[in-house]
Amino acid sequence: MLKQQIAASLELAFSQYGFAEPNVDKLKTACNVSLRTLYKHYPSKEAMVVAALEYRHQRYLAYLENGLSNEGEQNLSTIFQRLEVWMTDNAPHGCLSMNAIAAFPDNAMIDQAVKEHKESVHQFLAAKSHRADLANILFLLHEGVSSAWPILGTEAITSAQTALSTLMTTKHQTKR
Repeated sequence: MLKQQIAASLELAFSQYGFAEPNVDKLKTACNVSLRTLYKHYPSKEAMVVAALEYRHQRYLAYLENGLSNEGEQNLSTIFQRLEVWMTDNAPHGCLSMNAIAAFPDNAMIDQAVKEHKESVHQFLAAKSHRADLANILFLLHEGVSSAWPILGTEAITSAQTALSTLMTTKHQTKR
Protein backbone atom coordinates (compact mmCIF):
# COMPACT_ATOMS: atom_id res chain seq x y z
CA MET A 1 0.00 0.00 0.00
CA LEU A 2 2.73 2.48 0.96
CA LYS A 3 4.67 1.56 -2.16
CA GLN A 4 1.62 2.43 -4.33
CA GLN A 5 1.13 5.71 -2.46
CA ILE A 6 4.76 6.61 -3.09
CA ALA A 7 4.41 5.73 -6.79
CA ALA A 8 1.31 7.95 -7.01
CA SER A 9 3.18 10.83 -5.38
CA LEU A 10 6.15 10.31 -7.68
CA GLU A 11 3.86 10.42 -10.71
CA LEU A 12 2.42 13.72 -9.55
CA ALA A 13 5.83 15.18 -8.73
CA PHE A 14 7.36 14.26 -12.10
CA SER A 15 4.27 15.51 -13.89
CA GLN A 16 4.47 18.87 -12.10
CA TYR A 17 8.23 19.40 -12.01
CA GLY A 18 9.55 17.36 -14.90
CA PHE A 19 12.47 14.99 -14.54
CA ALA A 20 15.44 17.34 -14.34
CA GLU A 21 14.33 19.64 -11.52
CA PRO A 22 13.28 17.43 -8.64
CA ASN A 23 16.21 15.96 -6.78
CA VAL A 24 15.67 12.98 -4.51
CA ASP A 25 15.23 15.23 -1.48
CA LYS A 26 12.40 17.08 -3.22
CA LEU A 27 10.86 13.77 -4.28
CA LYS A 28 11.05 12.52 -0.69
CA THR A 29 9.18 15.63 0.45
CA ALA A 30 6.59 15.22 -2.32
CA CYS A 31 6.01 11.63 -1.21
CA ASN A 32 5.81 12.63 2.46
CA VAL A 33 8.16 9.82 3.50
CA SER A 34 11.69 9.59 4.87
CA LEU A 35 14.62 9.25 2.52
CA ARG A 36 15.21 5.77 3.92
CA THR A 37 11.62 4.71 3.12
CA LEU A 38 11.81 6.16 -0.38
CA TYR A 39 15.07 4.34 -1.12
CA LYS A 40 13.74 1.13 0.47
CA HIS A 41 11.02 0.95 -2.17
CA TYR A 42 12.83 2.66 -5.06
CA PRO A 43 16.63 2.51 -4.74
CA SER A 44 17.47 5.07 -7.45
CA LYS A 45 15.95 8.06 -9.17
CA GLU A 46 15.57 5.95 -12.29
CA ALA A 47 13.62 3.33 -10.31
CA MET A 48 11.43 6.18 -9.04
CA VAL A 49 10.80 7.30 -12.62
CA VAL A 50 9.85 3.75 -13.67
CA ALA A 51 7.50 3.46 -10.68
CA ALA A 52 5.83 6.74 -11.63
CA LEU A 53 5.49 5.66 -15.27
CA GLU A 54 4.05 2.26 -14.36
CA TYR A 55 1.58 3.83 -11.95
CA ARG A 56 0.53 6.36 -14.57
CA HIS A 57 0.20 3.63 -17.18
CA GLN A 58 -2.31 1.73 -15.05
CA ARG A 59 -4.20 4.89 -14.20
CA TYR A 60 -4.33 6.04 -17.83
CA LEU A 61 -5.63 2.78 -19.28
CA ALA A 62 -8.22 2.46 -16.51
CA TYR A 63 -9.34 6.02 -17.23
CA LEU A 64 -9.73 5.34 -20.96
CA GLU A 65 -11.42 1.97 -20.37
CA ASN A 66 -14.07 3.18 -17.92
CA GLY A 67 -17.54 2.79 -19.40
CA LEU A 68 -16.59 1.99 -22.98
CA SER A 69 -19.25 0.24 -25.00
CA ASN A 70 -18.94 -2.61 -27.44
CA GLU A 71 -19.25 -0.19 -30.37
CA GLY A 72 -15.82 0.31 -31.93
CA GLU A 73 -16.40 3.67 -33.61
CA GLN A 74 -18.19 5.07 -30.57
CA ASN A 75 -15.28 3.90 -28.43
CA LEU A 76 -12.83 5.80 -30.60
CA SER A 77 -14.79 9.00 -30.23
CA THR A 78 -14.98 8.50 -26.46
CA ILE A 79 -11.28 7.64 -26.19
CA PHE A 80 -10.23 10.82 -27.99
CA GLN A 81 -12.63 12.92 -25.91
CA ARG A 82 -11.09 11.40 -22.79
CA LEU A 83 -7.61 12.00 -24.17
CA GLU A 84 -8.42 15.70 -24.30
CA VAL A 85 -9.52 15.72 -20.65
CA TRP A 86 -6.46 13.67 -19.66
CA MET A 87 -4.08 16.03 -21.39
CA THR A 88 -5.76 19.07 -19.84
CA ASP A 89 -5.86 17.65 -16.33
CA ASN A 90 -2.81 15.38 -16.19
CA ALA A 91 -0.35 16.13 -18.97
CA PRO A 92 -0.25 19.83 -19.89
CA HIS A 93 3.47 19.44 -20.71
CA GLY A 94 2.88 16.48 -23.01
CA CYS A 95 3.28 12.75 -22.58
CA LEU A 96 5.07 11.88 -19.35
CA SER A 97 6.55 8.75 -20.94
CA MET A 98 8.10 10.64 -23.83
CA ASN A 99 9.36 13.31 -21.45
CA ALA A 100 11.03 10.54 -19.42
CA ILE A 101 12.76 9.18 -22.54
CA ALA A 102 13.98 12.69 -23.36
CA ALA A 103 15.35 13.14 -19.84
CA PHE A 104 16.94 9.66 -19.64
CA PRO A 105 17.74 8.70 -23.26
CA ASP A 106 20.22 5.97 -22.36
CA ASN A 107 18.39 4.30 -19.49
CA ALA A 108 17.28 0.77 -20.40
CA MET A 109 14.79 0.47 -17.50
CA ILE A 110 12.97 3.65 -18.46
CA ASP A 111 13.12 2.81 -22.15
CA GLN A 112 11.55 -0.59 -21.46
CA ALA A 113 8.78 0.90 -19.30
CA VAL A 114 7.92 3.41 -22.02
CA LYS A 115 7.95 0.77 -24.77
CA GLU A 116 5.66 -1.49 -22.75
CA HIS A 117 3.28 1.41 -22.11
CA LYS A 118 3.18 2.44 -25.76
CA GLU A 119 2.63 -1.14 -26.93
CA SER A 120 -0.23 -1.51 -24.46
CA VAL A 121 -1.83 1.69 -25.73
CA HIS A 122 -1.41 0.44 -29.31
CA GLN A 123 -3.11 -2.87 -28.45
CA PHE A 124 -5.81 -1.10 -26.45
CA LEU A 125 -6.73 1.12 -29.42
CA ALA A 126 -6.89 -1.88 -31.73
CA ALA A 127 -9.06 -3.87 -29.33
CA LYS A 128 -11.46 -1.11 -28.34
CA SER A 129 -11.94 0.15 -31.89
CA HIS A 130 -12.50 -3.38 -33.21
CA ARG A 131 -10.25 -2.29 -36.05
CA ALA A 132 -6.91 -4.08 -35.84
CA ASP A 133 -6.36 -3.04 -39.46
CA LEU A 134 -6.25 0.60 -38.32
CA ALA A 135 -4.22 0.07 -35.13
CA ASN A 136 -1.08 1.80 -36.38
CA ILE A 137 -2.98 4.81 -37.70
CA LEU A 138 -5.01 5.12 -34.49
CA PHE A 139 -1.84 4.87 -32.44
CA LEU A 140 -0.18 7.58 -34.53
CA LEU A 141 -3.19 9.87 -34.04
CA HIS A 142 -3.10 9.22 -30.29
CA GLU A 143 0.62 9.86 -30.06
CA GLY A 144 0.36 12.91 -32.29
CA VAL A 145 -2.15 14.48 -29.92
CA SER A 146 0.06 13.70 -26.92
CA SER A 147 3.12 15.21 -28.61
CA ALA A 148 1.39 18.26 -30.08
CA TRP A 149 -0.67 19.06 -26.99
CA PRO A 150 1.79 21.55 -25.39
CA ILE A 151 1.77 23.58 -28.62
CA LEU A 152 -1.72 23.09 -30.09
CA GLY A 153 -3.83 22.24 -27.05
CA THR A 154 -7.41 21.39 -27.99
CA GLU A 155 -6.64 21.98 -31.68
CA ALA A 156 -4.65 18.73 -31.58
CA ILE A 157 -7.78 16.84 -30.51
CA THR A 158 -9.96 18.63 -33.05
CA SER A 159 -7.54 17.74 -35.83
CA ALA A 160 -7.26 14.13 -34.67
CA GLN A 161 -11.04 13.79 -34.54
CA THR A 162 -11.35 15.25 -38.05
CA ALA A 163 -8.72 12.81 -39.32
CA LEU A 164 -10.47 9.97 -37.50
CA SER A 165 -13.83 10.88 -39.03
CA THR A 166 -12.30 11.04 -42.51
CA LEU A 167 -10.52 7.74 -41.96
CA MET A 168 -13.64 5.94 -40.77
CA THR A 169 -15.76 7.37 -43.60
CA THR A 170 -13.15 6.33 -46.18
CA LYS A 171 -12.81 2.84 -44.69
CA HIS A 172 -16.60 2.36 -44.70
CA GLN A 173 -16.80 3.39 -48.35
CA THR A 174 -14.05 0.98 -49.39
CA LYS A 175 -15.76 -1.90 -47.57
CA ARG A 176 -18.96 -1.54 -49.60
